Amino acid sequence: MPAVIILGAQWGDEGKGKATDQLGVRAEYVVKYNGGNNAGHTVVVGEEKFALHLLPSGILSPACTPVIGNGVVVDLDVLFGELAELDSRGVDTSRLRISSKAHIITPYTKMMDALSENALGSAKIGTTGRGIGPTYADKASRLGLRIQDLFEPAELRRKVEASLAHKTPLIRALGGQELSASEVVDQLLSYVDRVAPMVCDVAHELNEALDAGKTVVFEGGQSTMLDLDHGTYPYVTSSNATAGGACTGSGVGPTRINRVVGVMKAYVTRVGEGPFPTELLGTEGEWLRERGGEFGVTTGRARRCGWYDAPVARYSSRVNGMTDIVLTKLDVLSGLEQIPVCVAYEIDGKRVEEVPSSEAEFARAKPIYEYLPGWSEDISQCVCFEDLPQHAQEYVRYVEKISMCRISSIGVGADRTQTIILRDLID
Repeated sequence: MPAVIILGAQWGDEGKGKATDQLGVRAEYVVKYNGGNNAGHTVVVGEEKFALHLLPSGILSPACTPVIGNGVVVDLDVLFGELAELDSRGVDTSRLRISSKAHIITPYTKMMDALSENALGSAKIGTTGRGIGPTYADKASRLGLRIQDLFEPAELRRKVEASLAHKTPLIRALGGQELSASEVVDQLLSYVDRVAPMVCDVAHELNEALDAGKTVVFEGGQSTMLDLDHGTYPYVTSSNATAGGACTGSGVGPTRINRVVGVMKAYVTRVGEGPFPTELLGTEGEWLRERGGEFGVTTGRARRCGWYDAPVARYSSRVNGMTDIVLTKLDVLSGLEQIPVCVAYEIDGKRVEEVPSSEAEFARAKPIYEYLPGWSEDISQCVCFEDLPQHAQEYVRYVEKISMCRISSIGVGADRTQTIILRDLID
């Protein structure tokens, strides 16, 4: 049985939650390996819509064990708020497992996030303001708090006091209100009894599961083009959203991975600042936004929208070692007479076939388009590839060829069932 990584292959919001949920029905474990509640996944099951932020999508599959890995940063208030919401809707959340090595988002890292972003002014990154970046910064600076620290109150207090001693002068300088170490510690300790039954050695449990032949799905938060190392730095997230992050964020070695699945929209969206060569600023962009419901699950922010970018797809395939593409939201493109696809860039008067390594050059990139005929039919009820209109079939085949990675499923609607399966991702 396989170990499968599912990740975003563009700038986020590609439909990873739905793709993971579909595999989670057949997987024994679904593991979130990076990020925090700065991303949102929408999963539609029958008549119900679930918006997940911190929790793995596998929590909606009764036979699956959902796991929060060591690479995730955890806001305990958000965690238990999400759990309470799902409990109230009849979802069994008692199966959740959390790594003892996962880092905790604190009141002061959330404060630092808001103050720092505000101080940047026009140079702001466009963060969600949920403390994700400062928590990862504390992790790298060895000032972080981990889930296991909750069970050692004296050590927890020592660490909070040390961190606040480091941060309070900066908080003052940025106009923030000073925090009491005792209040922070008391707030964190209030979660101990609730979190204790969920905490485990995730790396050990997952490796034992793989040894026993169980299927493990690794769910990436954020996406490739927002990866700290391989994304459009500095307009990126604070963790590794690429395939390598699944290994470091869970404690499962790379030789155990069987398949890497990149989720891509049939067009592209982005939230926040940073380069976006195919972005549409006029009525076409508004049409895509409204037609695709492109508003953030976590923040409600309107997403920037643009046409499919093949150089980005090829770049994603390369840095992740992708074996498959899940193409989502093909139904959104119904009704267009022609559909542009970015096949290369024009940078400083030259044609460039791939994403440039220079961020300055990428910021100057202009899309070079090929135009494919569109279709007018409603494809939301199509169940196999042959059901799609001829031009929709041609669009999929073209995208597959130019992205240099096989397409294994196609999303034609938001519901769990509205997917055309071309190849089984768990076999």
